[in-house]
Amino acid sequence: MAGDEELARRFEERRGRLRAVAYRMLGSLGEAEDAVQETWLRLSRTGADGIDDLSAWLTTVVSRICLDMLRSRAARREDPYGHEVPQRPDDRAGAAPEEEALLADAVGVALLVVLDTLSPLERVAFVLHDLFAVPFDRVAAVLDRSQPAAKKLASRARHKVRGVPGAPEPDLARQRAVVEAFLAAARGGDLAALLDVLAPDVVRRADPAVLPPGVPAELRGARAVARGTVALRGRARFAAPALVDGRVGAVVAPHGRLLCVLRIGVRDGRVRSYEVIAAPERLRRLRLAVLDTPTGPGRAEDRA
Repeated sequence: MAGDEELARRFEERRGRLRAVAYRMLGSLGEAEDAVQETWLRLSRTGADGIDDLSAWLTTVVSRICLDMLRSRAARREDPYGHEVPQRPDDRAGAAPEEEALLADAVGVALLVVLDTLSPLERVAFVLHDLFAVPFDRVAAVLDRSQPAAKKLASRARHKVRGVPGAPEPDLARQRAVVEAFLAAARGGDLAALLDVLAPDVVRRADPAVLPPGVPAELRGARAVARGTVALRGRARFAAPALVDGRVGAVVAPHGRLLCVLRIGVRDGRVRSYEVIAAPERLRRLRLAVLDTPTGPGRAEDRA
C-alpha cells in the first residue's frame, strides 16, 4: 500500500505538466484530462520498477495517447470550422467552461486554432519539441519515426504556425495596432471608439450563417458598421489577432475552437473593410498563422 501511495504522489507531482502537454496537443480540456487519467492507469498497472526517468516516461506515454486520439479524430473527419457551438462530441460535460476559457487564453487562442490545422504527427512533434523542449530522439520514439523525419515534421509544423507575412514587419506592427484597437472597441461595445478606428467609407461583409436573422450581409459607412459591430460584441470577447493570408486579421474562437475569421483591411491607420468568414469551405482555404512566434525552452539550434 505504501508503494502505491508513493507512486501516486510522484504522479501527482507531474500531473500539471502532463495536462499542459495534452491540452496543447488536443486543444480540449476534457480530452486532456482523459489522456492524463489513462496515463495514470498505465503507470499504476506497470509500476515504476525499471523506469529510470519517470517524467520522461510519463511524457512519452501521454504523448502517444494524444497521438492516438488525434488520429481517431482525423479518421472521424471532424470539421473544426464554423460551428456556432464549437464543441467536440467527446468533450466531457463536466469540464468547467471558465477553466477552459482561461486555459485557452493562457496558451493563446490563435495558437490553438493554428495547431488544429496541423496533421497529428506535425502537432505532436511541434508541441513536444518547440513548446516543451523534448529532445528529438524522444520525439522520434513517440512518433515511431527516425530523428531526421521527426525534425522534418517539427520544421514543417513550425513554418505553418509562423506563416508567411505579406508585408514588412513595420507594416504588420501598424496593422496590428489598428486591429487591436478595433477589437478592444468591439469587446467593450464602445461606439465612439469604433467610429474613431473605422474609415468613413468602411464596408463590412459577413457570411449569412454567422449573422442573426434579418441582419444584412453587407453594411456600408462607419456608423452602420459600428452599430453592427456593437450588436455582435458578445463574440468579440473570443477574438484574437492572427495572421490571415499574410495580413493582420483576427480569429474568433471560443475556448480555442474556430468559429469565424475576420479578414481586415487597414489603410492610413483605420479599418477600411472587414469580412466575417464562417463558411467551413471558405475557412479551410485561409492561411492562418500566429503573430507572435510561440516560444518554448527548446534550443534555437535544434529548430533548423
